[in-house]
Amino acid sequence: MVNLIICTHGKFSEELVKASEMISGKQENLKYVTFELGESTDGLVEKYKKAIKELDNKDETLFIVDLFGGSPYNAASRIVADNERLDIVAGVNLPMMLEIYMSRNELCLSELVDVAIHAGRDSVKSFKTNFDNNVEEEL
Repeated sequence: MVNLIICTHGKFSEELVKASEMISGKQENLKYVTFELGESTDGLVEKYKKAIKELDNKDETLFIVDLFGGSPYNAASRIVADNERLDIVAGVNLPMMLEIYMSRNELCLSELVDVAIHAGRDSVKSFKTNFDNNVEEEL
């Protein structure tokens, strides 16, 4: 099972984990980290190291963060850069989390990264664009 560390600006990571677990149940080997106003990237790196110690270190770990290039991403990249058993996906959303939960027991880290990226991208939809495309297919 791939370990998960979810980190966002503010309490979004905590609430995202709560919402996703409402749908798919409590998850093992998952930690969330919050990046609060006034905290430093160095402090966030320390939070990550603590979270990693609390996870099953035999397995690979995926950091899932809110913004590419944001502080949660930059702090994680300092840890991930020299470790092939770790990776980061930016752009977290609820559908991405649910897809990751369903796949993390069967897939390795690199495969799970692909699932996360596709699920996040594929879940962004416009009602009207989706509706218009469905109408055209029916005609």
